[in-house]
Amino acid sequence: MKALRIREFGTPSHTVIEHETLAAPGIGQVSVRVEAASVNPLDLKMLAGYMQPFLPVSFPYTLGTDIAGIVEAVGPLVTRFKPGDRVVGRLEPTAGGGFAESAVISAHALCPISVDMSYEQAAALPTAAGTAWLALFGVGKLAAGQRVLIHAAAGGVGSFAVQFAKQAGAYVIATASSKNHDLVKALGADEVIDYRHEDFSTLLRDIDLVIDSIGGETTERTWRVVKSGGTLVSLVDHTIKGRGDVHGAMTYFLHDAAALDGIVKLFEAKRLQVILDTIYPLEDARTALEQVANSHARGKVIIQTSH
Repeated sequence: MKALRIREFGTPSHTVIEHETLAAPGIGQVSVRVEAASVNPLDLKMLAGYMQPFLPVSFPYTLGTDIAGIVEAVGPLVTRFKPGDRVVGRLEPTAGGGFAESAVISAHALCPISVDMSYEQAAALPTAAGTAWLALFGVGKLAAGQRVLIHAAAGGVGSFAVQFAKQAGAYVIATASSKNHDLVKALGADEVIDYRHEDFSTLLRDIDLVIDSIGGETTERTWRVVKSGGTLVSLVDHTIKGRGDVHGAMTYFLHDAAALDGIVKLFEAKRLQVILDTIYPLEDARTALEQVANSHARGKVIIQTSH
């Protein structure tokens, strides 16, 4: 089968499409014919070697974690799935394997999807929607009536976070470029700030919870707007700590099949929009990585990996 692999750390230019032989599923595992996979900032960090101290990999390494496709075979002790089932799941980052025609994954990391959800929509969910859910309700402990600020609200995590927060009864304030204001408002934001022309740190105060996927100077300004006892959740700063009586926490999503199953059900109940930016064939996966590296994607960038 074809797979996008690396034999050394670097940039998207270091990726190559090679033929890879996939082992049969072992105990508790499932072999999935991958129809679509999504590109996440984590893929670029794994590619660059930044995550090696936390998520070590060995070469050759096949990139990609978020997959959707069709069950090809099941290993011993797997009873929930059978060949032909439509599924979505997240591979362990240390194993990778998403940007390929097939993948072997733990059955516990998979959820079934209905025919009403495309493989591209499903592949967009695991990391981005899972991260948004964990940041808001796991780490952030968001409650109805609170004021939440979501940075990069038109991006993969942000577009889900806006919807989840609004449905939870929060007052949602978002930052996004002006071209994405209508989209973010349609997703449920009560206020949208144009980060290119407005300084949110001079406009806002008394925010209960912030979801920050940007880091750096944006994080520094964000501390000013969080209320006493509030929380700043970073998706990028592994060293973040609280300041004064404002809590600071890092969130990193591994996988949570129960949460993913609930997120899939929200989509099937027509209560969740999945925003897709660009869809690339596997042969153009390098371009997909470059797009995520060089621009602010509107929603998710997808790689179609079907045979």
